[in-house]
Amino acid sequence: MEGVGIVEIILTCIIFLLCYIGFITEKINRALIACGGGILMLLLGILDINNTFMEHIDWHTIALLFSMMILVSITSQNGVFEFIAVTVAKKVKGKPVPLLIVMSTLTAIGSAFLDNVTTVLLLVPIMLTLTKMLDVEVFPFLLCMILFSNIGGTATLIGDPPNIMIGQAVGHLDFNDFLFNLGPAILIIFSVVLSIISFYYRNKLTVSQTNQQKLMNIDPVSYLKNGPLLYKSVSVLLMTIIGFLLHPILNVDLTSVAMAGAMLLLLITHNEQDAEEVFKSVEWVTLFFFIGLFMLIGGLKEVGIIDELARGILYYTEGDLPITAVAILWGSGILSAFLDNIPFVAAMIPVILEFKDYGMTDLDPLWWALALGSCLGGNGTLIGASANVIVAGFAAKERFHFSFFSYLKIGMLVVLLSLFISTIYLYFRYLINYIY
Repeated sequence: MEGVGIVEIILTCIIFLLCYIGFITEKINRALIACGGGILMLLLGILDINNTFMEHIDWHTIALLFSMMILVSITSQNGVFEFIAVTVAKKVKGKPVPLLIVMSTLTAIGSAFLDNVTTVLLLVPIMLTLTKMLDVEVFPFLLCMILFSNIGGTATLIGDPPNIMIGQAVGHLDFNDFLFNLGPAILIIFSVVLSIISFYYRNKLTVSQTNQQKLMNIDPVSYLKNGPLLYKSVSVLLMTIIGFLLHPILNVDLTSVAMAGAMLLLLITHNEQDAEEVFKSVEWVTLFFFIGLFMLIGGLKEVGIIDELARGILYYTEGDLPITAVAILWGSGILSAFLDNIPFVAAMIPVILEFKDYGMTDLDPLWWALALGSCLGGNGTLIGASANVIVAGFAAKERFHFSFFSYLKIGMLVVLLSLFISTIYLYFRYLINYIY
């Protein structure tokens, strides 16, 4: 923390802690708290406005979210999500537990091969429609969408931002390396967590026979509003998703694909859909919360706190590979639950690369530990990962209160279980040969 005064460090910690208390107590809108804390750091000189806008705020994430919100907003006007919701629900005859399993599986697969942010933006409206239709408790379904978006996103290079960052920093790791090395661990974690949650909620999720029968009598096609807007919006949405899937081949980043899709849809539907109305439907509170949160984390990074946390994990392991890998796994997992995992991973990457100077020739176990810890740790709290914030934002829009503590007590248990399974996986697959 050379060049940074102790006063700046103390002020940064106080501002961050006060904001975090504000997030937990939920007395004031979280976007106001986050942006207020960030602006206070600017006024106190902790953050420089140019560095904040150029380095600390992740405009790729903001632009991706904004673009997908536009695509989802226009597409939702045609009854497409209701059509999908009713079709899926009828396949499982409106039974809530099978529906929970199906939607959790779709969320995990979508998060792995699209990305978890896009997946929840597409699936949450469907889930909210279904729970209203069946008059069933919504919390378990939204909980699973958060948990399995982060779990599924851990499996591939494009599923979660930390993996993208690691893939860009380590040239020899490609899409197949991530899938081959992280996929088995994620499959185990997915199966265990889904089994536990399904068992826990088996008697709490009930649907009346009347609502089941109403659902079975509904023709899904009746929800579709046929017309040019339907075909245009669905076509562009599908083109955007295909663009995501072809992203490694096209060498066009996900944000550019999403922005192109949103702009194209706005242009070709301007006669049917007023652009101003579309912009009003964007979740601005969620976007500004992210901007404020990036500023707060930027303050921690600016005064060197995140760098010191990262280096501290490695310092106390004394260069022992197995101990270092486990420390990175658990350290990044716990910290990513309470901090945004993107700046933490950004701080950890150069530190891990330095371990070559300490005689470590095989750093791959450390990269897999960092990927598992930072991605899975995001399940710990409502602000641990982007997908969590988005789902909570959708819930708030539907007047469903997703409290910090109601999620925390389940989310942290899932994180601890996931990290425990990951530790066993890392040990038997990579670390056992290094233990004498």
